[in-house]
Amino acid sequence: MMAKWLYIQASPRGARSKAIQVADAFMETYKKKHPADTFEVFNVFTVSLPAFDGDAVSGKYNIMHGRPHTAQEKLAWDGVLKVIDHFKTADNYLFAIPMWNFNIPYRLKQYIDIIVQPGQTFTVTDKGYEGLVKGKPAVVVYARGGNYDGPAQSADLQKRYIEQILGFIGFTDIRSILVDPTLGGSPESIEAMVQERKGQARTLAETF
Repeated sequence: MMAKWLYIQASPRGARSKAIQVADAFMETYKKKHPADTFEVFNVFTVSLPAFDGDAVSGKYNIMHGRPHTAQEKLAWDGVLKVIDHFKTADNYLFAIPMWNFNIPYRLKQYIDIIVQPGQTFTVTDKGYEGLVKGKPAVVVYARGGNYDGPAQSADLQKRYIEQILGFIGFTDIRSILVDPTLGGSPESIEAMVQERKGQARTLAETF
């Protein structure tokens, strides 16, 4: 059965992004083995994302609670729902995420703040929060300048946050590839590291 992948790129650097380079290696290998499956590339720096501002927030609460709302509020909330519906149409997800200031790029955070909404991607039950995006695997490629093993692990707000938010909305199958360190070594050693991570991505795609 054909599956749709949503390939979310969170870098404005395009092909120069090492996260995208490694994620592309996964996609290219996977497509050879599953030619009927499709990948939609969705770069958060080039797509138009709605502002989650006053109208959207007011529309969200007014509409959710059946209160009067303005046409502008409804228009803003409908724009949010359109992005959420698009996100949920995928069967599988591929992410290419660089680290910015120990965390994720601001445009990816904006996208996450749009799609993580009650009644859409999570709900609240008598047992607490429950994610609604279930049974969908994700492959996440993280690129970062340093290495965050050992004592530096607490500074890694990139991978921890993505795993937290994906888990919150229902993901349980999250495969990770770490492209690091991308700074501090010679160009030759960094390129060798990237090639090794591309090999990891291809191996994962072969068995996915």
